Amino acid sequence: MRSQTVAIVAFGLREETGISERTEPLRRAVSYTARLAQQPRLLLAIKTSLAAVLAWYLAPLIPFLDDQYSYYAPLGALVTMYPTVARSARVGFQVMIGLAVGIGLGLSGVAALRLGVPGGVVLGAVIGVGVLLGGLRLLGDGGDWAPLAALFVLLIGGATDPEEFSISYLGTVAFGVIVGIAVNLIVVPPLYLRRASERLSALRDTVTDLLTDAATAVADDQINPDRFIARLDALGETRDAVTADVDEADESARANPRRRRHGDEREENTRRMEALERAAFLTRDLIDLLLEMQASGNADFTAAVRDDLARAIRAAAELVATPLGDPDASGRLRAATDALANYQRALGEPVPGTRAEIAAGAAVELCLRRIIDVSRPFV
Repeated sequence: MRSQTVAIVAFGLREETGISERTEPLRRAVSYTARLAQQPRLLLAIKTSLAAVLAWYLAPLIPFLDDQYSYYAPLGALVTMYPTVARSARVGFQVMIGLAVGIGLGLSGVAALRLGVPGGVVLGAVIGVGVLLGGLRLLGDGGDWAPLAALFVLLIGGATDPEEFSISYLGTVAFGVIVGIAVNLIVVPPLYLRRASERLSALRDTVTDLLTDAATAVADDQINPDRFIARLDALGETRDAVTADVDEADESARANPRRRRHGDEREENTRRMEALERAAFLTRDLIDLLLEMQASGNADFTAAVRDDLARAIRAAAELVATPLGDPDASGRLRAATDALANYQRALGEPVPGTRAEIAAGAAVELCLRRIIDVSRPFV
């Protein structure tokens, strides 16, 4: 019986090992794909190369087009490949419109040459009008292609058959655009929602650090512009960078088949961005008010509320720093609300100070209250 049990266990181990060996290549492929998706530039380079090669080999198979111009197909794939599917489709459409406008302009130039108009006049007019038309908002990124396509038709097509060249030129580029969009859509369509969430956390940390430093400055009576200039500039740069990342992530979700599983994450990023933008603005406003109170020169008023104000700012900073889903969130919200109430009571006590200083103190209280309010939905 013991030998039978050992045999059965051994057989089971061999069977599990066999299954593991068979599934190992699949796990490796999935792991590699996941790592590749986290390297946007590398992924874009691979997909662009693939799209260009496919366009190059498939373009000669397009009927009714001259295959000697098939080298324009990789060009169409190249200009269409962008980090997001939505942008690829939009730019591809705009490029085709720009090409159509330029080709029409180039054919008009060929007709003028056939009527005997001097070549220099025709060339200058075609380029000038192409540049003007390229500024139309409708063309967007395809605006630069209008004068370029007109020049190609005028110089290359004019020496052979301009109509045949124009049809082949437009057709092969359009085919390359279609291949580029298809590859971008099928091969790991990029979705940058997780990266945007991480960048939002970085903005949250920047706001938190600035508020914490402001609380320390108030407690130590060391509020001065030099202390905050660089920090405020860094806050603005971080906010702009994070806004661009969140916008790109939102764009990456459009026309992306993977977005269905990440709808909640996309909505969450949007709400966090709105809240953190307001928190960053209010933090800047708060520091401006603190500098104004310090510049007033009335030490009695500042000293009377300094401790309560420092505690209120620090509690607000800890509230902003609360990660999503933190079990201590309700406690931090309560602490921030209580600290703000204590500061408000300190403001209500009869302390020496001018009307402007008291108004500034009340404005600080309002800033802190609004920072708490914008953080409330997430805690």
